[in-house]
Amino acid sequence: MSRIGKAIITIPAGVTITENQSVVTVKGPKGELSQELTGGITIEQKDGVLTVNRPSDSKQHKALHGLYRALINNMIVGTHQGFEKKLELVGVGYRASHSGQKLELALGFSHGIVVELPKEIAVNTETEKGKNPIITLTSHDKQLLGMVAAKIRSFRKPEPYKGKGVRFVGEVIRRKAGKSA
Repeated sequence: MSRIGKAIITIPAGVTITENQSVVTVKGPKGELSQELTGGITIEQKDGVLTVNRPSDSKQHKALHGLYRALINNMIVGTHQGFEKKLELVGVGYRASHSGQKLELALGFSHGIVVELPKEIAVNTETEKGKNPIITLTSHDKQLLGMVAAKIRSFRKPEPYKGKGVRFVGEVIRRKAGKSA
């Protein structure tokens, strides 16, 4: 069996899981998510524990088994606790501010960048004197959160010489030496 797929998922209190025609819906205090199961993958609930089952030991079924178990686990964790990503703006004059679902970035271009965020994502910006501005994104949907964070990072990826750009907090940038005189 798939090592990831055979691991059981404990369902926390306040989270309900329903399956209707191979569509799994997870409802929790933070929100609601749904995922369609393909390839004959099924789920089984009993005594607060969820198991993901596959029809055969073919390579395709093994791959889908681990995939759907991980996706369902992320849905459960997201609707119960939520996920958070922090981005750091490194560079002189780089700024971030937000108003509602609009994130405004000044990243050294001739114009500012305005990003319209999905309603599922909450944004917060922190600017302290002497420190790099930090953008905090929180959501119950891990996939959407990762996509939005990657999109924001893609506006100005960290460069290897000075390390300027948008990076995840804690991300290590491989640095290069400049020209040797």
